Amino acid sequence: MPAFRTLDQLEPAGKRVLLRADLNLPVRDGKISDTTRIDRLVPTIRELADKGARVVVCSHFDRPKGQRVPEMSLKPMAVALAEALGRPVGFADDCVGPVAEAAVAALKDGDVLVLENTRFHAGEEKNDPALVEGLAKLADVFVNDAFSAAHRAHASTEGVAHKLPAYAGRLMQAELEALDAALGTPSRPVVAIVGGAKVSTKLDLLGNLSKKVDVLVIGGAMANTFLAAQGKKLGKSLQEAEMHGTALRILDEARAAGCTILLPTDLVVAEAFAANAPSQTVAVDNVPDGMMALDVGPATVAAVESQLKRAATLVWNGPFGAFEIPPFDTATVQVAQAAAGLTTSAGLKSIGGGGDTVSALRHAGVIDRMTYVSSAGGAFLEWLEGKTLPGVAVLAA
Repeated sequence: MPAFRTLDQLEPAGKRVLLRADLNLPVRDGKISDTTRIDRLVPTIRELADKGARVVVCSHFDRPKGQRVPEMSLKPMAVALAEALGRPVGFADDCVGPVAEAAVAALKDGDVLVLENTRFHAGEEKNDPALVEGLAKLADVFVNDAFSAAHRAHASTEGVAHKLPAYAGRLMQAELEALDAALGTPSRPVVAIVGGAKVSTKLDLLGNLSKKVDVLVIGGAMANTFLAAQGKKLGKSLQEAEMHGTALRILDEARAAGCTILLPTDLVVAEAFAANAPSQTVAVDNVPDGMMALDVGPATVAAVESQLKRAATLVWNGPFGAFEIPPFDTATVQVAQAAAGLTTSAGLKSIGGGGDTVSALRHAGVIDRMTYVSSAGGAFLEWLEGKTLPGVAVLAA
């Protein structure tokens, strides 16, 4: 991974720092339901403010499509940020123009200000030069602490970094260092776990990982496609018949690259996709016609745990089964707890990420016991796919 500029190279005292954050928080019934992204942002803001910077926070929220949508205002996020920081946080009713400029001009050293939703302007997602200029006018330097938005070449993630000296914040730095440890310069052997519903959505991921890891564990409903491609009868299990040829090609390419593919050998099946539905464990070639696979079985879990005991690095994206409903969370929880235990006892470097993965690891109660769990979704996945992220590339030293 190329070297990138961090806060270690910045003397922020007295400077206006435009900080790209990710305040795109989950909101239910008008209330923030998870403040994880704010909590992870606090160290960067606190460090900058304590060193005398004037911190100007910008972010998107939801998809207003260039319109001012009151329900998508960042004002509630500014309130939540103030609570997390334990200090006042101002709010400007726009992210560029006279209102934003006046609010920034009023800041004193150590003050923190949140600008209104950048996506209220259509130029944000178009990386419009006029919006880039408007944002750059507000600051002396740019700090990007939103890895989760770094796969987008938007005005506030990529464009402004060409106009101001640009640095990675502490959260961005932690994400990049964790990902480099996972796939850039990893300790070997490397085991990757990839789950999820469809092979078609993770073709690039499977292709890239099969060239970079030593063992690739495939779980979730996507494993059904690989098993069916090998001629296994899977009852009414979810699988993609049109992807059978692709699945076989992935297996061949992985073998050619020296990567071991680990597919399920047993499955937990049920007649209905419902909580606590009657279930049974069967071999992968013995699924009854009227049943569907909703989790992997104990023999598969044991095989995965055996690989983890020999591994130095684990990369995890996607659950093994329908972890949202019991008892089909069993395999995901057992493997997660095994990985967390090895992280503590044997120094396994365990890195996970992706929306369902974070939820699954939280459900298993291990999210704080893994080496690093990314709060990014699409950006984490694109990095694992081997793609260049525009918001990261502009931070190269």
